[in-house]
Amino acid sequence: MRLTAYTDYSLRVLIYLALKGDTLATISEIAKSYAISENHLMKVVHQLGVAGYVETVRGRGGGLRLAKPSASIGLGEVIRRTEPDMAIVSCFKPVNEPCAIRPSCVLKTALEEARDAFVGVLDGYTLQDLIAPRRRLARLLEIRPSRAAS
Repeated sequence: MRLTAYTDYSLRVLIYLALKGDTLATISEIAKSYAISENHLMKVVHQLGVAGYVETVRGRGGGLRLAKPSASIGLGEVIRRTEPDMAIVSCFKPVNEPCAIRPSCVLKTALEEARDAFVGVLDGYTLQDLIAPRRRLARLLEIRPSRAAS
């Protein structure tokens, strides 16, 4: 299974903001830290805001920060929101293509269980878990020390 770049970028933005704590970040600095296009991140940040993960502060000196504590942002929840579908094969919804063996297909059941197990494992992690190596991550992303993440 492969996650989309959109989901990858969403997770990167959340990690960055969690590391920044209460200090505001800009799309520009996040894009620079990860070497990602600002245009791609604008859409990602907008959707993370709609989902309630990110809040924006407008105006001079504005920026982004987490809208809720990092410990309350579940990784499985983020994946479910950011992936357009979890259709591993074409007979899964929403594609739902016809298949000659559908009435007695065990493969579909096995793949559904595998997908559910994949996301189930991610349900055991929060954004707070992802930033556990805080100092090292901050150094790699060139984030200056700030107040503790939420």
